[in-house]
Amino acid sequence: QVHLVESGGGLAQPGGSLRLSCRASGTTLSPVRMGWYRQAPGKEREMVATITVGAGANYAESVKGRFFVSKGDPRAGNTVYLQMNNLKVEDTAVYYCNTVIRGIPNWGQGTQVTVSP
Repeated sequence: QVHLVESGGGLAQPGGSLRLSCRASGTTLSPVRMGWYRQAPGKEREMVATITVGAGANYAESVKGRFFVSKGDPRAGNTVYLQMNNLKVEDTAVYYCNTVIRGIPNWGQGTQVTVSP
């Protein structure tokens, strides 16, 4: 069973930065896609940034140029990061790590990101 553990959320001021990390365990298979989604109060979960094998990175329009998704060294396991710069109040949400392995999506428990003056 794939298990995803996220870390790095917290409180930031507008214009600040945070870095999220996610490590996948419980499988020796490499994910076809890894990335991040978020869900703000009263809103649906939305894609933030993903990396797909053979297709590269994909970003939501609202975060392009501010957020950057990357994968860690595969020799150290399956990890994915989200560097969030120039944060805005509207980035406040619970951020979820997501992987797709053999067509099956897996989700982390979520980490809260709050951007407030």
